[in-house]
Amino acid sequence: MVLESARRAITQLFSPGFRSVMWKSLGLTIALLIGAWFGMEALVDWLISPYLGSWPWVATALVWMTGAGFFVGALFLIAPVTAIFAGVFLDDIAEAVEATHYPQDAPGRATAILPSIVLSLKFLVVVAAANLLALLLVLLPGINFAVFFLVNGYLLGREYFTFAALRLRSEADANRLRRRNGTAVFLAGLIIAGFMAVPLLNLLTPAFAAAIMVHLHKQISAADSVAPAPAGAAG
Repeated sequence: MVLESARRAITQLFSPGFRSVMWKSLGLTIALLIGAWFGMEALVDWLISPYLGSWPWVATALVWMTGAGFFVGALFLIAPVTAIFAGVFLDDIAEAVEATHYPQDAPGRATAILPSIVLSLKFLVVVAAANLLALLLVLLPGINFAVFFLVNGYLLGREYFTFAALRLRSEADANRLRRRNGTAVFLAGLIIAGFMAVPLLNLLTPAFAAAIMVHLHKQISAADSVAPAPAGAAG
């Protein structure tokens, strides 16, 4: 079930709908980082120029060094910032999966723009917290590697499966289904964590994670004996 969901998600990664989402999120990320880069340089120049008026070359060197440092840091920020923007478009990914693989089923209900932004920020906080925990254990070889996958596998699996389920179910029903199928959700989360650990490929993590969980939710729902409650129903 989990492997089949992953296979289907991978085969659709470079379809037009997926590419559109990733280009939009990557473009917004690059625009944000470029704006932040120029803003940082302007701020540093404004802060130090009054004190280095007699040595303008020193001020220029410090500004350029700041810009170079921010550029290096931005290379590590591209993936998580892209995840924020991609989170806004997760419903587009889910809709593409549903239209391609499940045209006979009722389509899911898209998340409103404000909740989708909150969901994106929640994903970022979850991933950042998990990786900070792994970083704190960096001096313990092997353990930090295991913590990275175990914690990310649990958290990513939980959050992305909940996203997929909420398109068709109430929150209470989605949580019930996730708890009943915790092993499958966790294994799918481990696959997402492995995907996220690969440089460059990790830019596609939100799209891949949303797709695999839409597939997994569909397969679990087909095997589940209780029909889903409407997404707007009270828990």
